[in-house]
Amino acid sequence: VGAFYRSNGNAMGVNANATIANENLSLTYTGSAAQSDNYTAGGDFKTSTATGRLGHTLPLDEVGSTAYESINQALDIAYRNENHLLDLKLGYQNIPYENFPNQRMDMTDNKSRLANLSYTGDYQWGVLKARAYSETTEHEMDFGEDKRFWYGSASGGNTAINGIPCSPIGPTCSAGMPMNTDGQTTGLSVSADIALSRRDSLQVGGEYQAYRLDDWWSPSGAMMWPGTFWNINDGQRDRAALFSEWETRFSPNWTSLFGVRYERVDMDAGDVNGYCTTGMCMGNQLIDSAAFNAQDRSQTDHNWDMTALARYSPDTTQTYEIGVAQKTRSPNLYERYTWSTWTMAAVMNNFVGDGNGYVGDVNLKPEVARTLSLAADWHDAEQKAWSARVAPYFTYVQDFIDATCNGASCPDGQFNVLKYANQSARLYGIDLSGRVLAASTPEYGDITVNSSVSYTRGENQDTGDNLYNIMPLNAKLAVTQQRGRWTNTLEAHFVAAKENVSDIRNEVETPGYSLFNL
Repeated sequence: VGAFYRSNGNAMGVNANATIANENLSLTYTGSAAQSDNYTAGGDFKTSTATGRLGHTLPLDEVGSTAYESINQALDIAYRNENHLLDLKLGYQNIPYENFPNQRMDMTDNKSRLANLSYTGDYQWGVLKARAYSETTEHEMDFGEDKRFWYGSASGGNTAINGIPCSPIGPTCSAGMPMNTDGQTTGLSVSADIALSRRDSLQVGGEYQAYRLDDWWSPSGAMMWPGTFWNINDGQRDRAALFSEWETRFSPNWTSLFGVRYERVDMDAGDVNGYCTTGMCMGNQLIDSAAFNAQDRSQTDHNWDMTALARYSPDTTQTYEIGVAQKTRSPNLYERYTWSTWTMAAVMNNFVGDGNGYVGDVNLKPEVARTLSLAADWHDAEQKAWSARVAPYFTYVQDFIDATCNGASCPDGQFNVLKYANQSARLYGIDLSGRVLAASTPEYGDITVNSSVSYTRGENQDTGDNLYNIMPLNAKLAVTQQRGRWTNTLEAHFVAAKENVSDIRNEVETPGYSLFNL
Protein backbone atom coordinates (compact mmCIF):
# COMPACT_ATOMS: atom_id res chain seq x y z
CA VAL A 1 0.00 0.00 0.00
CA GLY A 2 1.33 3.45 -0.88
CA ALA A 3 0.31 7.08 -1.14
CA PHE A 4 1.74 10.42 -2.24
CA TYR A 5 0.98 14.12 -1.93
CA ARG A 6 2.38 17.18 -3.74
CA SER A 7 1.49 20.64 -2.47
CA ASN A 8 1.56 22.26 -5.92
CA GLY A 9 -1.89 21.50 -7.29
CA ASN A 10 -2.84 19.47 -4.20
CA ALA A 11 -1.88 16.37 -6.16
CA MET A 12 -2.50 13.13 -4.30
CA GLY A 13 -2.74 9.46 -5.01
CA VAL A 14 -2.98 6.00 -3.50
CA ASN A 15 -1.96 2.56 -4.70
CA ALA A 16 -2.40 -0.99 -3.46
CA ASN A 17 -1.06 -4.38 -4.44
CA ALA A 18 -2.08 -7.78 -3.09
CA THR A 19 -0.91 -11.26 -4.10
CA ILE A 20 -1.94 -14.75 -3.08
CA ALA A 21 -0.02 -17.68 -4.53
CA ASN A 22 0.99 -21.30 -4.16
CA GLU A 23 3.41 -23.48 -6.10
CA ASN A 24 1.38 -23.40 -9.33
CA LEU A 25 -1.12 -20.56 -9.14
CA SER A 26 -0.72 -16.83 -8.51
CA LEU A 27 -3.42 -14.19 -8.19
CA THR A 28 -2.44 -10.49 -8.04
CA TYR A 29 -4.58 -7.37 -7.78
CA THR A 30 -3.14 -3.91 -8.44
CA GLY A 31 -5.04 -0.66 -8.06
CA SER A 32 -4.19 3.02 -8.06
CA ALA A 33 -5.92 6.39 -8.09
CA ALA A 34 -4.53 9.88 -8.61
CA GLN A 35 -6.04 13.36 -8.62
CA SER A 36 -4.74 16.90 -8.93
CA ASP A 37 -6.10 20.43 -9.14
CA ASN A 38 -4.46 23.04 -11.37
CA TYR A 39 -0.83 23.65 -10.49
CA THR A 40 0.70 27.11 -10.02
CA ALA A 41 3.64 28.74 -11.79
CA GLY A 42 6.58 30.47 -10.11
CA GLY A 43 4.81 33.83 -10.41
CA ASP A 44 2.09 35.75 -12.23
CA PHE A 45 2.30 35.04 -15.97
CA LYS A 46 -1.20 36.09 -17.12
CA THR A 47 -2.84 39.49 -17.50
CA SER A 48 -6.42 38.34 -16.84
CA THR A 49 -8.19 36.03 -14.43
CA ALA A 50 -11.03 35.30 -16.90
CA THR A 51 -11.58 31.75 -18.16
CA GLY A 52 -14.50 32.29 -20.54
CA ARG A 53 -16.95 30.84 -18.00
CA LEU A 54 -19.25 33.24 -16.19
CA GLY A 55 -18.40 33.36 -12.49
CA HIS A 56 -15.28 31.20 -12.83
CA THR A 57 -11.88 32.90 -12.57
CA LEU A 58 -8.33 31.73 -11.95
CA PRO A 59 -5.46 33.49 -10.14
CA LEU A 60 -2.81 35.04 -12.37
CA ASP A 61 -0.22 32.44 -11.32
CA GLU A 62 -2.49 29.40 -11.75
CA VAL A 63 -1.98 27.29 -14.88
CA GLY A 64 -5.50 26.54 -16.02
CA SER A 65 -6.58 23.21 -17.48
CA THR A 66 -3.92 21.15 -15.68
CA ALA A 67 -6.26 19.23 -13.35
CA TYR A 68 -6.78 15.50 -13.76
CA GLU A 69 -8.18 12.36 -12.14
CA SER A 70 -7.41 8.73 -12.98
CA ILE A 71 -8.31 5.29 -11.61
CA ASN A 72 -6.53 2.10 -12.66
CA GLN A 73 -7.26 -1.50 -11.72
CA ALA A 74 -5.62 -4.72 -12.88
CA LEU A 75 -5.98 -8.43 -12.14
CA ASP A 76 -3.22 -10.91 -12.99
CA ILE A 77 -3.85 -14.67 -12.90
CA ALA A 78 -0.84 -16.87 -13.63
CA TYR A 79 -0.60 -20.67 -13.75
CA ARG A 80 2.67 -22.61 -13.98
CA ASN A 81 3.01 -26.31 -14.74
CA GLU A 82 6.63 -27.43 -14.87
CA ASN A 83 8.13 -25.56 -17.86
CA HIS A 84 4.92 -23.91 -19.01
CA LEU A 85 3.47 -20.59 -17.86
CA LEU A 86 0.01 -19.27 -18.70
CA ASP A 87 -0.74 -15.67 -17.70
CA LEU A 88 -4.03 -13.76 -17.98
CA LYS A 89 -4.05 -10.01 -17.33
CA LEU A 90 -7.25 -7.97 -17.12
CA GLY A 91 -7.13 -4.19 -16.83
CA TYR A 92 -9.56 -1.31 -16.49
CA GLN A 93 -8.77 2.39 -16.62
CA ASN A 94 -11.19 5.23 -15.89
CA ILE A 95 -10.14 8.86 -16.39
CA PRO A 96 -13.15 11.04 -15.50
CA TYR A 97 -11.28 14.13 -16.69
CA GLU A 98 -7.84 15.27 -17.80
CA ASN A 99 -7.44 18.86 -18.92
CA PHE A 100 -4.80 20.12 -21.35
CA PRO A 101 -3.35 23.65 -21.20
CA ASN A 102 -1.80 23.36 -24.69
CA GLN A 103 -4.95 22.15 -26.46
CA ARG A 104 -8.30 23.74 -27.24
CA MET A 105 -10.12 20.69 -25.87
CA ASP A 106 -10.03 18.68 -22.66
CA MET A 107 -10.67 15.01 -22.04
CA THR A 108 -14.01 14.75 -20.24
CA ASP A 109 -14.14 10.95 -20.01
CA ASN A 110 -11.98 7.99 -20.99
CA LYS A 111 -12.62 4.32 -20.29
CA SER A 112 -10.30 1.55 -21.40
CA ARG A 113 -10.56 -2.22 -20.97
CA LEU A 114 -7.70 -4.62 -21.62
CA ALA A 115 -7.39 -8.40 -21.75
CA ASN A 116 -4.03 -10.08 -22.40
CA LEU A 117 -3.40 -13.84 -22.46
CA SER A 118 0.20 -14.98 -22.79
CA TYR A 119 2.00 -18.32 -22.86
CA THR A 120 5.67 -19.12 -22.29
CA GLY A 121 7.05 -22.61 -22.70
CA ASP A 122 10.60 -23.86 -22.15
CA TYR A 123 11.54 -26.71 -24.47
CA GLN A 124 14.76 -28.55 -25.19
CA TRP A 125 15.19 -26.58 -28.41
CA GLY A 126 14.43 -23.16 -26.88
CA VAL A 127 11.56 -20.95 -25.70
CA LEU A 128 8.14 -20.51 -27.29
CA LYS A 129 6.09 -17.39 -26.57
CA ALA A 130 2.55 -16.55 -27.65
CA ARG A 131 0.22 -13.69 -26.84
CA ALA A 132 -3.37 -12.72 -27.66
CA TYR A 133 -4.82 -9.40 -26.57
CA SER A 134 -7.76 -7.06 -26.95
CA GLU A 135 -8.24 -3.45 -25.87
CA THR A 136 -11.26 -1.18 -26.22
CA THR A 137 -11.32 2.55 -25.54
CA GLU A 138 -14.25 4.96 -25.23
CA HIS A 139 -12.96 8.52 -25.35
CA GLU A 140 -14.76 11.86 -25.00
CA MET A 141 -13.45 15.40 -25.50
CA ASP A 142 -15.12 18.75 -24.77
CA PHE A 143 -14.38 22.04 -23.06
CA GLY A 144 -13.36 21.56 -19.43
CA GLU A 145 -14.19 23.86 -16.55
CA ASP A 146 -11.37 26.33 -17.37
CA LYS A 147 -12.44 26.91 -20.99
CA ARG A 148 -15.41 28.75 -22.48
CA PHE A 149 -18.42 26.43 -22.89
CA TRP A 150 -21.20 28.63 -24.34
CA TYR A 151 -20.79 30.00 -27.87
CA GLY A 152 -22.84 31.78 -30.53
CA SER A 153 -24.47 35.19 -30.80
CA ALA A 154 -27.07 34.28 -28.16
CA SER A 155 -24.28 33.64 -25.64
CA GLY A 156 -22.74 37.08 -26.10
CA GLY A 157 -20.84 36.54 -29.35
CA ASN A 158 -17.14 36.10 -30.01
CA THR A 159 -16.18 39.45 -28.46
CA ALA A 160 -17.63 38.61 -25.03
CA ILE A 161 -15.06 37.63 -22.42
CA ASN A 162 -17.39 35.04 -20.89
CA GLY A 163 -20.02 32.94 -22.61
CA ILE A 164 -23.53 33.38 -21.25
CA PRO A 165 -25.77 30.27 -20.95
CA CYS A 166 -28.40 30.31 -23.71
CA SER A 167 -31.22 28.22 -25.16
CA PRO A 168 -32.42 26.56 -27.24
CA ILE A 169 -29.41 24.90 -28.84
CA GLY A 170 -29.38 25.98 -32.47
CA PRO A 171 -27.74 28.27 -35.02
CA THR A 172 -27.21 31.09 -32.47
CA CYS A 173 -26.50 29.03 -29.35
CA SER A 174 -23.85 26.36 -28.86
CA ALA A 175 -23.18 24.27 -25.76
CA GLY A 176 -19.62 23.02 -25.91
CA MET A 177 -18.21 20.92 -28.71
CA PRO A 178 -18.52 17.19 -27.85
CA MET A 179 -16.17 14.82 -29.66
CA ASN A 180 -16.32 11.05 -29.29
CA THR A 181 -13.89 8.33 -30.25
CA ASP A 182 -14.30 4.56 -30.01
CA GLY A 183 -11.25 2.42 -30.69
CA GLN A 184 -10.59 -1.30 -30.59
CA THR A 185 -7.29 -3.14 -30.93
CA THR A 186 -7.00 -6.93 -31.18
CA GLY A 187 -3.86 -8.87 -31.86
CA LEU A 188 -1.92 -12.12 -31.80
CA SER A 189 1.83 -12.74 -31.71
CA VAL A 190 3.98 -15.88 -31.68
CA SER A 191 7.77 -16.08 -31.39
CA ALA A 192 10.38 -18.78 -30.81
CA ASP A 193 13.89 -18.39 -29.37
CA ILE A 194 15.96 -21.26 -30.75
CA ALA A 195 19.43 -22.20 -29.54
CA LEU A 196 21.07 -23.36 -32.78
CA SER A 197 24.46 -23.97 -31.17
CA ARG A 198 26.65 -22.70 -28.38
CA ARG A 199 27.47 -19.62 -30.40
CA ASP A 200 24.29 -19.09 -32.45
CA SER A 201 20.75 -18.26 -31.40
CA LEU A 202 17.78 -17.53 -33.66
CA GLN A 203 14.51 -15.77 -32.96
CA VAL A 204 11.64 -16.09 -35.43
CA GLY A 205 8.05 -15.03 -35.16
CA GLY A 206 5.01 -13.34 -36.53
CA GLU A 207 2.23 -11.06 -35.37
CA TYR A 208 -1.09 -9.67 -36.46
CA GLN A 209 -2.90 -6.60 -35.19
CA ALA A 210 -6.28 -5.15 -36.20
CA TYR A 211 -7.21 -1.59 -35.23
CA ARG A 212 -10.66 -0.02 -35.66
CA LEU A 213 -11.55 3.62 -35.04
CA ASP A 214 -14.66 5.78 -35.18
CA ASP A 215 -14.32 9.52 -34.51
CA TRP A 216 -17.50 11.62 -34.59
CA TRP A 217 -18.62 15.00 -33.29
CA SER A 218 -22.25 15.35 -32.22
CA PRO A 219 -24.10 18.60 -33.08
CA SER A 220 -23.91 21.25 -30.36
CA GLY A 221 -25.27 24.37 -32.06
CA ALA A 222 -23.96 27.45 -33.90
CA MET A 223 -21.51 26.31 -36.61
CA MET A 224 -21.62 22.75 -35.22
CA TRP A 225 -25.10 22.10 -36.53
CA PRO A 226 -27.44 20.39 -37.45
CA GLY A 227 -25.95 16.92 -38.13
CA THR A 228 -23.07 14.80 -36.84
CA PHE A 229 -19.55 15.53 -38.13
CA TRP A 230 -17.81 12.28 -39.08
CA ASN A 231 -14.10 12.93 -38.69
CA ILE A 232 -13.08 9.30 -39.29
CA ASN A 233 -15.73 6.71 -40.13
CA ASP A 234 -14.87 3.02 -39.80
CA GLY A 235 -11.12 3.62 -39.83
CA GLN A 236 -9.15 0.41 -40.30
CA ARG A 237 -5.44 -0.30 -39.85
CA ASP A 238 -4.37 -3.94 -40.01
CA ARG A 239 -0.76 -5.08 -39.60
CA ALA A 240 0.67 -8.52 -40.39
CA ALA A 241 4.37 -9.13 -39.81
CA LEU A 242 7.08 -11.79 -39.94
CA PHE A 243 10.49 -11.29 -38.32
CA SER A 244 13.77 -13.05 -37.66
CA GLU A 245 16.86 -12.20 -35.59
CA TRP A 246 20.15 -14.09 -35.57
CA GLU A 247 22.76 -13.55 -32.85
CA THR A 248 26.25 -15.02 -33.07
CA ARG A 249 29.00 -15.05 -30.44
CA PHE A 250 32.11 -15.68 -32.53
CA SER A 251 34.30 -15.51 -29.43
CA PRO A 252 34.18 -14.05 -25.92
CA ASN A 253 35.19 -10.75 -27.54
CA TRP A 254 32.98 -10.57 -30.66
CA THR A 255 29.19 -10.64 -30.98
CA SER A 256 27.03 -9.88 -34.00
CA LEU A 257 23.30 -9.39 -34.42
CA PHE A 258 21.31 -9.40 -37.66
CA GLY A 259 17.57 -8.88 -37.87
CA VAL A 260 14.94 -8.45 -40.57
CA ARG A 261 11.22 -7.76 -40.37
CA TYR A 262 8.58 -7.58 -43.07
CA GLU A 263 5.25 -5.95 -42.31
CA ARG A 264 2.20 -5.45 -44.46
CA VAL A 265 -0.09 -2.60 -43.42
CA ASP A 266 -3.63 -2.40 -44.85
CA MET A 267 -5.61 0.78 -44.21
CA ASP A 268 -9.06 2.02 -45.20
CA ALA A 269 -11.85 4.35 -44.07
CA GLY A 270 -15.53 4.87 -44.88
CA ASP A 271 -17.40 7.86 -46.28
CA VAL A 272 -17.56 11.02 -44.17
CA ASN A 273 -19.68 14.15 -43.87
CA GLY A 274 -19.63 17.46 -42.00
CA TYR A 275 -22.15 18.96 -39.62
CA CYS A 276 -23.87 20.43 -42.66
CA THR A 277 -24.52 18.59 -45.94
CA THR A 278 -25.79 21.49 -48.05
CA GLY A 279 -24.05 24.16 -50.10
CA MET A 280 -24.40 26.63 -47.20
CA CYS A 281 -21.89 24.77 -45.01
CA MET A 282 -19.15 26.66 -43.19
CA GLY A 283 -15.53 25.95 -44.13
CA ASN A 284 -16.01 23.90 -47.32
CA GLN A 285 -17.43 20.93 -45.39
CA LEU A 286 -19.46 19.73 -48.37
CA ILE A 287 -16.64 20.24 -50.90
CA ASP A 288 -13.99 18.61 -48.70
CA SER A 289 -16.13 15.59 -47.76
CA ALA A 290 -17.16 15.02 -51.39
CA ALA A 291 -13.53 15.13 -52.54
CA PHE A 292 -12.50 12.71 -49.79
CA ASN A 293 -15.35 10.28 -50.50
CA ALA A 294 -14.47 10.24 -54.20
CA GLN A 295 -10.93 9.00 -53.50
CA ASP A 296 -9.77 5.40 -53.37
CA ARG A 297 -8.99 5.29 -49.67
CA SER A 298 -7.73 1.71 -49.52
CA GLN A 299 -3.95 1.69 -49.01
CA THR A 300 -1.44 -1.14 -48.65
CA ASP A 301 2.17 -0.62 -47.50
CA HIS A 302 4.97 -3.18 -47.67
CA ASN A 303 7.47 -2.22 -44.98
CA TRP A 304 10.94 -3.63 -44.34
CA ASP A 305 12.97 -3.20 -41.15
CA MET A 306 16.59 -4.34 -40.91
CA THR A 307 19.24 -4.28 -38.19
CA ALA A 308 22.93 -5.16 -38.14
CA LEU A 309 25.10 -4.72 -35.05
CA ALA A 310 28.64 -5.73 -34.12
CA ARG A 311 29.93 -5.63 -30.53
CA TYR A 312 33.61 -5.94 -29.55
CA SER A 313 34.87 -6.33 -25.97
CA PRO A 314 38.68 -6.54 -25.94
CA ASP A 315 38.64 -7.09 -22.17
CA THR A 316 36.35 -6.80 -19.16
CA THR A 317 36.71 -3.01 -18.93
CA GLN A 318 35.59 -1.82 -22.36
CA THR A 319 32.98 -2.50 -25.06
CA TYR A 320 32.54 -0.99 -28.53
CA GLU A 321 29.51 -1.18 -30.83
CA ILE A 322 28.65 -0.19 -34.37
CA GLY A 323 25.17 -0.59 -35.78
CA VAL A 324 23.10 0.20 -38.84
CA ALA A 325 19.33 -0.02 -38.99
CA GLN A 326 16.33 0.71 -41.16
CA LYS A 327 12.95 1.37 -39.56
CA THR A 328 9.76 1.94 -41.56
CA ARG A 329 6.57 3.54 -40.23
CA SER A 330 3.28 3.75 -42.08
CA PRO A 331 1.08 6.82 -41.51
CA ASN A 332 -1.53 6.52 -38.79
CA LEU A 333 -5.26 6.94 -39.41
CA TYR A 334 -5.26 10.66 -38.58
CA GLU A 335 -2.32 11.38 -40.86
CA ARG A 336 -4.07 9.68 -43.80
CA TYR A 337 -7.80 10.14 -43.26
CA THR A 338 -8.54 13.53 -41.66
CA TRP A 339 -10.16 15.47 -44.49
CA SER A 340 -11.59 18.87 -43.47
CA THR A 341 -9.73 22.11 -44.30
CA TRP A 342 -12.18 24.10 -42.14
CA THR A 343 -10.01 25.80 -39.52
CA MET A 344 -12.28 24.81 -36.62
CA ALA A 345 -12.18 21.14 -37.60
CA ALA A 346 -8.50 21.11 -38.57
CA VAL A 347 -7.30 22.49 -35.23
CA MET A 348 -9.25 19.72 -33.48
CA ASN A 349 -7.12 17.23 -35.42
CA ASN A 350 -3.94 18.54 -33.83
CA PHE A 351 -2.14 15.71 -32.03
CA VAL A 352 1.24 17.39 -31.57
CA GLY A 353 0.19 20.30 -29.35
CA ASP A 354 1.61 23.06 -31.57
CA GLY A 355 -1.56 25.16 -32.04
CA ASN A 356 -1.97 24.54 -35.78
CA GLY A 357 -4.69 22.75 -37.70
CA TYR A 358 -3.94 19.57 -39.66
CA VAL A 359 -5.36 17.90 -42.76
CA GLY A 360 -4.47 14.35 -43.76
CA ASP A 361 -3.34 12.92 -47.09
CA VAL A 362 -4.64 9.55 -48.27
CA ASN A 363 -1.59 9.10 -50.50
CA LEU A 364 1.09 9.57 -47.84
CA LYS A 365 4.00 7.14 -48.15
CA PRO A 366 5.55 5.32 -45.19
CA GLU A 367 8.58 7.07 -43.74
CA VAL A 368 11.86 5.12 -43.82
CA ALA A 369 14.57 5.96 -41.27
CA ARG A 370 18.13 4.72 -41.81
CA THR A 371 20.48 5.05 -38.84
CA LEU A 372 24.20 4.66 -38.21
CA SER A 373 25.12 4.48 -34.52
CA LEU A 374 28.34 4.05 -32.59
CA ALA A 375 28.92 3.41 -28.90
CA ALA A 376 31.89 3.09 -26.59
CA ASP A 377 31.54 1.91 -23.00
CA TRP A 378 34.33 1.94 -20.42
CA HIS A 379 33.96 0.60 -16.88
CA ASP A 380 35.74 -1.25 -14.11
CA ALA A 381 35.92 -5.03 -14.41
CA GLU A 382 33.13 -5.63 -11.90
CA GLN A 383 30.99 -2.78 -13.34
CA LYS A 384 30.39 -1.42 -9.85
CA ALA A 385 32.87 1.43 -9.24
CA TRP A 386 32.60 3.55 -12.38
CA SER A 387 31.45 3.66 -16.00
CA ALA A 388 31.45 6.06 -18.94
CA ARG A 389 29.58 5.80 -22.24
CA VAL A 390 29.55 7.84 -25.44
CA ALA A 391 27.03 7.12 -28.23
CA PRO A 392 26.85 9.31 -31.37
CA TYR A 393 24.27 8.63 -34.11
CA PHE A 394 23.06 9.87 -37.49
CA THR A 395 19.65 9.21 -39.08
CA TYR A 396 18.36 10.04 -42.55
CA VAL A 397 14.60 9.78 -43.00
CA GLN A 398 13.18 9.25 -46.47
CA ASP A 399 9.56 10.40 -46.90
CA PHE A 400 9.56 11.89 -43.41
CA ILE A 401 5.98 12.85 -42.50
CA ASP A 402 6.21 16.58 -41.81
CA ALA A 403 3.81 19.46 -42.51
CA THR A 404 3.37 22.02 -45.30
CA CYS A 405 0.95 24.88 -45.86
CA ASN A 406 -2.48 23.66 -46.88
CA GLY A 407 -2.90 26.75 -49.05
CA ALA A 408 -0.52 28.56 -51.36
CA SER A 409 1.30 30.12 -48.40
CA CYS A 410 1.14 30.49 -44.63
CA PRO A 411 1.28 33.89 -42.91
CA ASP A 412 4.34 34.23 -40.70
CA GLY A 413 4.08 34.49 -36.94
CA GLN A 414 0.71 32.78 -36.54
CA PHE A 415 -0.83 29.33 -36.39
CA ASN A 416 -2.18 28.00 -39.68
CA VAL A 417 -3.93 25.04 -41.26
CA LEU A 418 -1.20 22.59 -42.35
CA LYS A 419 -1.25 19.43 -44.41
CA TYR A 420 0.76 16.29 -43.71
CA ALA A 421 3.36 15.76 -46.45
CA ASN A 422 6.30 13.48 -47.24
CA GLN A 423 9.68 15.22 -47.18
CA SER A 424 13.24 14.24 -46.32
CA ALA A 425 14.90 14.85 -42.96
CA ARG A 426 18.01 14.13 -40.99
CA LEU A 427 18.69 13.83 -37.28
CA TYR A 428 22.02 13.53 -35.52
CA GLY A 429 23.25 13.76 -31.99
CA ILE A 430 25.24 12.27 -29.16
CA ASP A 431 24.45 10.80 -25.75
CA LEU A 432 27.02 10.87 -22.95
CA SER A 433 26.65 9.21 -19.57
CA GLY A 434 28.80 8.34 -16.61
CA ARG A 435 28.62 6.89 -13.13
CA VAL A 436 31.03 6.73 -10.22
CA LEU A 437 30.77 5.15 -6.77
CA ALA A 438 31.92 8.12 -4.70
CA ALA A 439 31.86 6.43 -1.30
CA SER A 440 30.85 3.19 0.39
CA THR A 441 30.68 2.93 4.19
CA PRO A 442 28.77 0.76 6.66
CA GLU A 443 27.23 3.87 8.23
CA TYR A 444 25.96 5.60 5.08
CA GLY A 445 25.90 2.83 2.49
CA ASP A 446 26.79 3.51 -1.15
CA ILE A 447 26.90 7.06 -2.50
CA THR A 448 26.81 7.15 -6.30
CA VAL A 449 27.06 10.07 -8.72
CA ASN A 450 25.27 9.65 -12.08
CA SER A 451 25.42 12.10 -14.98
CA SER A 452 24.18 12.29 -18.56
CA VAL A 453 24.29 14.78 -21.43
CA SER A 454 22.17 14.60 -24.60
CA TYR A 455 22.24 16.65 -27.78
CA THR A 456 19.96 16.19 -30.81
CA ARG A 457 19.64 18.20 -34.01
CA GLY A 458 16.83 17.70 -36.53
CA GLU A 459 16.53 19.34 -39.97
CA ASN A 460 14.07 19.14 -42.87
CA GLN A 461 16.27 18.58 -45.92
CA ASP A 462 13.66 19.80 -48.42
CA THR A 463 12.88 23.15 -46.78
CA GLY A 464 15.88 23.80 -44.51
CA ASP A 465 13.49 24.21 -41.58
CA ASN A 466 14.13 22.78 -38.13
CA LEU A 467 12.16 19.71 -37.12
CA TYR A 468 9.46 20.24 -34.52
CA ASN A 469 9.74 19.32 -30.85
CA ILE A 470 13.46 18.50 -30.77
CA MET A 471 14.85 18.58 -27.25
CA PRO A 472 17.67 21.14 -26.86
CA LEU A 473 20.96 20.35 -25.17
CA ASN A 474 20.20 18.96 -21.72
CA ALA A 475 22.04 17.35 -18.83
CA LYS A 476 21.23 15.48 -15.65
CA LEU A 477 23.27 15.13 -12.48
CA ALA A 478 22.14 12.91 -9.61
CA VAL A 479 23.61 11.90 -6.27
CA THR A 480 22.11 8.72 -4.81
CA GLN A 481 22.58 7.24 -1.35
CA GLN A 482 21.55 3.62 -0.89
CA ARG A 483 21.73 1.75 2.39
CA GLY A 484 19.87 -1.52 2.51
CA ARG A 485 16.33 -0.90 1.32
CA TRP A 486 16.57 2.85 1.88
CA THR A 487 17.35 5.10 -1.11
CA ASN A 488 17.70 8.90 -1.30
CA THR A 489 18.32 10.81 -4.53
CA LEU A 490 19.13 14.46 -5.20
CA GLU A 491 18.78 15.22 -8.91
CA ALA A 492 19.35 18.31 -11.06
CA HIS A 493 18.12 18.65 -14.66
CA PHE A 494 19.52 21.44 -16.84
CA VAL A 495 18.00 22.36 -20.22
CA ALA A 496 19.47 24.93 -22.61
CA ALA A 497 17.43 27.59 -24.39
CA LYS A 498 15.51 26.30 -27.39
CA GLU A 499 16.36 28.42 -30.42
CA ASN A 500 16.24 25.90 -33.29
CA VAL A 501 12.47 25.93 -33.77
CA SER A 502 10.16 24.92 -36.62
CA ASP A 503 9.05 27.95 -38.64
CA ILE A 504 6.26 26.15 -40.53
CA ARG A 505 4.64 25.18 -37.22
CA ASN A 506 5.25 28.56 -35.58
CA GLU A 507 7.11 26.79 -32.79
CA VAL A 508 7.86 29.08 -29.86
CA GLU A 509 11.40 29.61 -28.61
CA THR A 510 11.86 28.85 -24.92
CA PRO A 511 14.50 29.99 -22.42
CA GLY A 512 16.75 27.58 -20.59
CA TYR A 513 15.66 26.22 -17.25
CA SER A 514 16.72 24.01 -14.37
CA LEU A 515 14.79 21.51 -12.27
CA PHE A 516 15.80 20.09 -8.92
CA ASN A 517 14.28 16.92 -7.52
CA LEU A 518 14.68 15.41 -4.07
